Amino acid sequence: MIKNNTSIAMPTIGFGTYLISDEDAPKTINSAIKIGYRHIDTAEVYRNEVGIGLGLKDSFTQFSVKRDDIFITSKVFPGNPSWGREVKNYKMCIEACDNSLERLNLDYLDCYLIHAPFCKDHRLEQWKALCDLKKEGKTKTIGVSNYSQSHIQEIISEGLEIPEFNQIELHPWCQKSELVSFLRKKNIKIVAYSSLVPLEGWRGKPNQDSAKSLDMKEIGGDKSSPFKRMSAKYGVSEAQILLKWGLQMGYVILPKSSDEGRIRENFDLSFEIDDTDMKEISTMDKGDGVAWPNGDPSNTE
Repeated sequence: MIKNNTSIAMPTIGFGTYLISDEDAPKTINSAIKIGYRHIDTAEVYRNEVGIGLGLKDSFTQFSVKRDDIFITSKVFPGNPSWGREVKNYKMCIEACDNSLERLNLDYLDCYLIHAPFCKDHRLEQWKALCDLKKEGKTKTIGVSNYSQSHIQEIISEGLEIPEFNQIELHPWCQKSELVSFLRKKNIKIVAYSSLVPLEGWRGKPNQDSAKSLDMKEIGGDKSSPFKRMSAKYGVSEAQILLKWGLQMGYVILPKSSDEGRIRENFDLSFEIDDTDMKEISTMDKGDGVAWPNGDPSNTE
């Protein structure tokens, strides 16, 4: 468990739901909770909150879990005029949270995040909306996603409540050491997404766009890659190596799969990567994140 500034615990292994359809979500959420996941991560733009809500409802009935046992995160998309997406003002952020709660069939969220720092002139207004949503009890904690040090410093300089979480792309090829150091100094808990970018098959299906380079794809398929070597050494999958690295770095991780076998495998991280291999992984940083096709959103002005 990772505790934030208000001592509300976020389970360190969450279940990511990006690219899981509304239709597949009920069964997938049911499988994840049956296996032991107690943290579900979604967002309004994932368009699967209704299905997740159905999966949660079924799980509450089928398994010995209650609402308070499950940590649920959603995100408000702030808008992006260059993508034809309307900028959300204060009122629209409040309404977005209400809509997410309705789709999920929940009374409150455990965490609500601003999905990206796209709207420079409206970021503080959007953050004030999240602060008020927390005061109203619609979410227990609030945070941001894809925010850089400068974006968070805007909030601090305004004297507003500091985000409790920052969800960012983190994996051996995108380590963001300066940002991670800043977040730790400010006691902002770090949630890592897209942990499996270095895998050969990551986002390999049609319409699963990213900014992953051809060079990165070739490295992922190299039969002598360090992750394949570590996989053999520890008797686990490459995915488990990448996920365990995140845990050993002190991050919350969000593995995602629709396959029950892989959902189970991603939750089984009881081994330990030794210091030598952790040190080797620390040298693999390649810079910016690649999960977003248009580039790392943390680089937004």
